[in-house]
Amino acid sequence: MAAIMIQGTNSDAGKSLVVAGLCRAFRRQGLDVRPFKPQNMSNNAAVTACGGEIGRAQALQARACGVAPNTDMNPILLKPQTDAGAQVVVRGKVQRNATAREYYTLKDELLPIAIESFETLKAGCDIVIVEGAGSPAEVNLRHADIANMGFAVPTDTPVILVGDIERGGVIANMLGTYHLLESEERALLSGYIINKFRGDVTLFDDGLTRITQETGIRSFGILPWFEAARRLPAEDALGLSRYAGKSAGNVSIAVPIFSRVANFDDLDPLAAEPDVDLVMVQPGEPIPAGADLILLTGSKATRTDLAFLYDQGWDIDIQAHVRRGGAVLGLCAGYQMLGHSVADPAGVEGTAGETKGLALLDVKTVLGGDKTLRPVEGRDLASDLPISGYEMHIGETDGLALANPMLRLSDRNDGAVSSDGLVSGCYVHGLFASDQFRSAFLGKLKDGTFGSARYETMVEKTLDDLAEHCAQHLDLEAIGSAAGLN
Repeated sequence: MAAIMIQGTNSDAGKSLVVAGLCRAFRRQGLDVRPFKPQNMSNNAAVTACGGEIGRAQALQARACGVAPNTDMNPILLKPQTDAGAQVVVRGKVQRNATAREYYTLKDELLPIAIESFETLKAGCDIVIVEGAGSPAEVNLRHADIANMGFAVPTDTPVILVGDIERGGVIANMLGTYHLLESEERALLSGYIINKFRGDVTLFDDGLTRITQETGIRSFGILPWFEAARRLPAEDALGLSRYAGKSAGNVSIAVPIFSRVANFDDLDPLAAEPDVDLVMVQPGEPIPAGADLILLTGSKATRTDLAFLYDQGWDIDIQAHVRRGGAVLGLCAGYQMLGHSVADPAGVEGTAGETKGLALLDVKTVLGGDKTLRPVEGRDLASDLPISGYEMHIGETDGLALANPMLRLSDRNDGAVSSDGLVSGCYVHGLFASDQFRSAFLGKLKDGTFGSARYETMVEKTLDDLAEHCAQHLDLEAIGSAAGLN
């Protein structure tokens, strides 16, 4: 079966988007397509039907292929918990915590797992579109690499280099990457793509000529800037910048940005609402006093980010907001922060201990036990409207406030609502993708026009538009041939 790998000359070169576009484009040709990323590093994860977790980008790419995501699509997932350490997720399940130095000793253990997952996918479809991570030219990390050429070489997978012209220096990035590769790695290069181009592409003709002359590899095309990309879930926290700049919305939702923010794609359906203004509150900034809602997102390190919240003085802003009659919603870690305390007696997320919460909900949380990973369906109890989403958390929350839950799931209640109805929280991610619930929730905050955005429909249309964008500007036939389709 055919396969091609998309590697970038740098992080955020647009690899994930190119893979998603190629997945949908080849699917529209009638092919059975699968996405694959041997190793991902992201706190923006998705839950599979079997109760595993993979990178959010691979879940989106699976959607582009028209198939359900599974853990073979991203067998190794690293979820940063500190500046030098991460949780290592293998085939959807947490295996261990490891420092960066410890992780780089695991290649012999993890590479066979990644290859086995790849071969499983490859045997069951027409073509696999593989995504690399970061840059293949990090020579200091090559000995431990399983994400780029460290994967491509042992699997003999042809590679396309993607360069980001938006950052500038794309010719130097392309040539520098090429010259830093070993000869056996260069032999796998089938061609390159110039991504995120703005303006007249003919102005880059000399650039294409120089790259091709120096490397001997062909151009598969220049991919112009795709503005609608902001409508699709982002892979990591670099994507938070896309929420900035919109200020015309009638409803103002303030979102403090945690140091270990996770699963922030909860914000995407809100950002799609024309009458909603998402205010991303950066560290060092106060939470705006005029916000209609303060939304506390997920976090990969709840106690760390709770301490971070106090360090910014956001606790004072939140308490003042509630006294003024403002609403607060906490999702997952944000829900845990709303209680009296978050305890981690076993040091699951770091140093063992207990951190004081905001005490806006009469609950306490103890971290530990098996990680809850599952898709869920249910109803919002306030509106009696259907919701769907997923759970992804460690720990249990208990207390008197649970007597007034926020949601009724298929098998149990979830979350809590304060007696005055101003403060609420739950463990379910993805709530706002449910159009009816989102419209009703926003309508309670302030009068406005909500629900015009059909979020899931919009995502599907954007993927189709992305596929058409790729088909128009890239040589899909040549890419398919390089992958081994012809």
